[in-house]
Amino acid sequence: MSEDNGLSRRRFLTVATSITGAVGAVAAAVPFLSSWQPSARARALGAPVEVDLSKLEPGSMMRVIWRGNPVSILRRSETMLKLLAGEKADLRDPDSDVLDQQPEYARNATRSIKPEFLIVISNCTHLGCVPVNRFEVAPADLGPDWVGGFFCPCHGSKFDLAGRVYAGVPAPTNLKVPPHRYLGDKTLLIGEDAEVAA
Repeated sequence: MSEDNGLSRRRFLTVATSITGAVGAVAAAVPFLSSWQPSARARALGAPVEVDLSKLEPGSMMRVIWRGNPVSILRRSETMLKLLAGEKADLRDPDSDVLDQQPEYARNATRSIKPEFLIVISNCTHLGCVPVNRFEVAPADLGPDWVGGFFCPCHGSKFDLAGRVYAGVPAPTNLKVPPHRYLGDKTLLIGEDAEVAA
């Protein structure tokens, strides 16, 4: 009888130890596997950014941060749009032929969904400096042919009012247009295409 008792006790201890080990392994695996998930901060950095455009006056610009990059939103005035339609001979890629510079819906003369609004990632395509807005026409330092746009103070790259790069400057391509869509007349969502949302 004592041998049967010993066998039962041994079997019970083996089963109990196995169950305890399995529970411990699961308890250790859950936090380990959870650590592979992106943090809330990382998720927020990649999340789309909603922008209220209602207070942006014609001819003015605002910047927001999306995925750690500055994004410039320019509300072009009627005068700016007329200047934009002018001469394109000085531009390196006037028709935005380099496809990864903008989504297909922004591959047009204004590089935008709505001609009034330009949305570009404000990192110079040369070395990533942030170009400054120079919307004045023919300033002394940029010459009489300057009709407004963006100027990179680091190495002198120039971009027009559609973010297209001028020829003869260090920047190789136009400023990038991020994926975006409009949620209403004056609400913009940066980081999500209309096609993705549909």
